[in-house]
Amino acid sequence: MKLVEHYIMRGTRRLVLIIVGFLIFIFASYSAQRYLTEAANGTLALDVVLDIVFYKVLIALEMLLPVGHDVYVSVGVTLGQMYTDSEITAISAAGGNPGRLYKAVLYLAIPLSIFVTLLSMYGRPWAYAQIYQLEQQSQSELDVRQLRAKKFNTNDNGRMILSQTVDQDNNRLTDALIYTSTANRTRIFRARSVDVVDPSPEKPTVMLHNGTAYLLDHQGRDDNEQIYRNQKPRFVQLHLNPLDQSPNVKRKAKSVTELARSAFPADHAELQWRQSRGLTALLMALLAISLSRVKPRQGRFSTLLPLTLLFVAIFYGGDVCRTLVANGAIPLIPGLWLVPGLMLMGLLMLVARDFSLLQKFSR
Repeated sequence: MKLVEHYIMRGTRRLVLIIVGFLIFIFASYSAQRYLTEAANGTLALDVVLDIVFYKVLIALEMLLPVGHDVYVSVGVTLGQMYTDSEITAISAAGGNPGRLYKAVLYLAIPLSIFVTLLSMYGRPWAYAQIYQLEQQSQSELDVRQLRAKKFNTNDNGRMILSQTVDQDNNRLTDALIYTSTANRTRIFRARSVDVVDPSPEKPTVMLHNGTAYLLDHQGRDDNEQIYRNQKPRFVQLHLNPLDQSPNVKRKAKSVTELARSAFPADHAELQWRQSRGLTALLMALLAISLSRVKPRQGRFSTLLPLTLLFVAIFYGGDVCRTLVANGAIPLIPGLWLVPGLMLMGLLMLVARDFSLLQKFSR
């Protein structure tokens, strides 16, 4: 590799590592605070928080690396500094051409785009599937360690537990109220004490001592009330609803094969979104080369405004196209490839300007 390309790559790579590390730290801190709050409220097991944060960071890398300004801004700022220091002028005076800049950026952008493509196609859906599995297990499992005394301990599958005290060592609740609901009926249990016999997510079971059980049929035909004493404690299996995952949530965890075989436009929009991430990352890095031009004494950070405006246009343009394709307003061809296509056209015009092809053809 020649000296100019190596110099540009070194400056860009150093800035990429700084920005990536900073954004990962900020995002991980935000995610940890969010899920630790859920764990403190008893709606999520504490031991799964770190796992979920890791998967969330892995998902975020798809956006943080190419679109979230990392390589994109790193290229713009690095080359902007070289323009400010007249290094680009010196390279041109020594016989260098704009192709050296594009070549140096491609050395870094091509491996990145391949990594982003693999991450988007396989890593992101795998991480989503792991998160949903952990949340499902944590929400369904009757873990006494998650319960808080004198608080309404609720989850997303229709269960509420309220107790005066929580004995985590003996898996026992005192003065407890348990509420569960399904599509057809609602059950309410009131007991002096409750022993958690089986906390498993599949069949959580408790033993009730001295209390009353109410069964309310939503049709009003099978309501029931039972009173039980300490001599005859009652075993109760809490039938829980599975977590209701929206179609959009489930779609993010689907494999590429499932999306390709689907007949729904929304699934194909998700597939095209994954497929276009790598190309978008590559084109954004190349577009940053032309946007990095600055006038003398402007400063290397003067390029941040045009870089940010273009980023907003590309990001929201892609998001709008995905919504329109999912709703059937835009056909699958061009579909989400419309935004990368426009980016490619703009890039070709900028490359032609850099190589003075337009002036040559106009003669």
